[in-house]
Amino acid sequence: MDFGPDRWRLYKLALAEASRAMRGATVWSLSKVFFGTPMPTRLLFAPQDLRTADPTIATDIYSGFFAFAGRAITTSGRSPFAFTPPSRAWAEALYGFGWLRHLRAAGTALAQANARSLVDEFVSSKLGDRTIACETRTVARRLMSFISQSPLILEGADHAFYQRFLRLLGQHVRELERHVRSGALPQQQLMAAIALCYAGLCCEGLDRHLRRASRLLARELERQILADGGHASRNPRIIVDLLFDLLPLRQMFASREVDTPEALLNAIDRMLPMVRMFRHGDGTLSHFNGMGVTAADHLATLLTYDDMRSQPIQHAPHTGYERMEAGRSLLVVDVGRPPPTALSTEAGAGCLSFEFSSASQRIVVNCGTPRIAGDPIIQAARSTAAHSTASINDVSSCQMVGDRGNWLNRRIARWLMRRIGPVVLSGPERVTSERSEREHAQILTASHDGYRPRFGLTHERRLQLSPQGNLLEGEDIFWGEGSAAATAEAVIRFHLAPGVKASRAQGGRVVMLVLPNHEAWQFTAIPSEASVEDSVFLAAPDGMRRTEQIVLGIRPSVTPSVRWRFERLARSFNPNQPGGSTAELL
Repeated sequence: MDFGPDRWRLYKLALAEASRAMRGATVWSLSKVFFGTPMPTRLLFAPQDLRTADPTIATDIYSGFFAFAGRAITTSGRSPFAFTPPSRAWAEALYGFGWLRHLRAAGTALAQANARSLVDEFVSSKLGDRTIACETRTVARRLMSFISQSPLILEGADHAFYQRFLRLLGQHVRELERHVRSGALPQQQLMAAIALCYAGLCCEGLDRHLRRASRLLARELERQILADGGHASRNPRIIVDLLFDLLPLRQMFASREVDTPEALLNAIDRMLPMVRMFRHGDGTLSHFNGMGVTAADHLATLLTYDDMRSQPIQHAPHTGYERMEAGRSLLVVDVGRPPPTALSTEAGAGCLSFEFSSASQRIVVNCGTPRIAGDPIIQAARSTAAHSTASINDVSSCQMVGDRGNWLNRRIARWLMRRIGPVVLSGPERVTSERSEREHAQILTASHDGYRPRFGLTHERRLQLSPQGNLLEGEDIFWGEGSAAATAEAVIRFHLAPGVKASRAQGGRVVMLVLPNHEAWQFTAIPSEASVEDSVFLAAPDGMRRTEQIVLGIRPSVTPSVRWRFERLARSFNPNQPGGSTAELL
């Protein structure tokens, strides 16, 4: 498979990245000559770490068991930094030192000594994968962790260690400023700005660095946090992660009696309602554009800092999402274009996909992003087929940079993936959405042209949620022309949440759905017949889970549209009752 019409986009992206790399190398070299290492004179205070901690993990760490991102190693007395990381995510977690919060939660002298020893060992031994350890995001996370957990690290330490620790903070500040000047990618710039503000506010003697960092922070927040509160990457997880860092930062500005950047205050105020927009009745977030497992304890902690107890927004035109609520039912729909290239490494090809729930029960989901998986599975999770929407000829509506094509294209793609990751190369250019209301029923009509370049087809989806929430009606329409459109085949998928039991009836004209709480729903489609196939939910807390999907197949040139509906039945289904069966509901 070749890049086809996308090859020129590939070449243009490679040229732009080569230019950025050369500029960065020049600035990096000059920064070594003209900029020294700042030296804080003392540490003023430690910010609050809002992420929850588990003191039992401190025992594991002391015994040499380091488990991060679903992978684990047992050190048997050796340094954890002496081991080859079992995965990139594991390495980022280890070198980011976020796990220090668990040692602090233990509150023991043993945990304090262990923390100080591991920090000193990492700095002095030069062990570990320094490529990952020196990346902008990892350095920024490590600097924030060292500052936040400084009471743990410095408790009982002598003056010599205290001075070494201050020099270490200064070295991290210098490294991040060099990364910023050498043209780090947007998300890295924002992470660096946050970490530099942490250092400038918590350390004495870094006032000049704080002023620069505050300006950088304001600039990146204005660029990346959109007017409706979403992040430019369109990834719900990014908003949550940023809020965990920005909320303590807001408090630090107030504690130091330093003017808080307006961009910071405005960003937080916009982001909290946006988090609620993605939240379903079970407390988890919708699985769009890189969102995986929801850390329920983290999310609950985060929302307690929403002083206004803001309501979820229903319409996010800048980020590209819509939320519809009625009765016990909730619908969240992706109606946005792919994010900017530099922010699209986790973006999915899920335009017009939706997630649907009833009270605390999920019904229709996207497959989500796995927490633990190899690259092939992660890239499959980004495909259109992994979303509850329509695909044409098993091709995704977005094309990602990948290892395919002739030898030149493969080499360019591999280089780009090392530099900026598997970004989106092309996707829908025109995405439209319009909301209306008829007889108190909410209506959403949206379309995208992601399949027009290859197949000459535009996909349009119409959704209508009844006032009581007991009926969701939809219609998928395909219109276009050309020889490719005449032979194209469309597949519409509705991935079912784990625990939802599906059974076909009436020759596929009806699919009965029984939720884990025994609530019963009925799916029907006209004129297509539905099939029930295997699927997999990738974002479960306990790993990947097998589930099912409802599939409709049509040929747009023959059947340009298909109507379907999910309807809640008046009777619930309890398989434990005598005679309980799905046939009884028909």
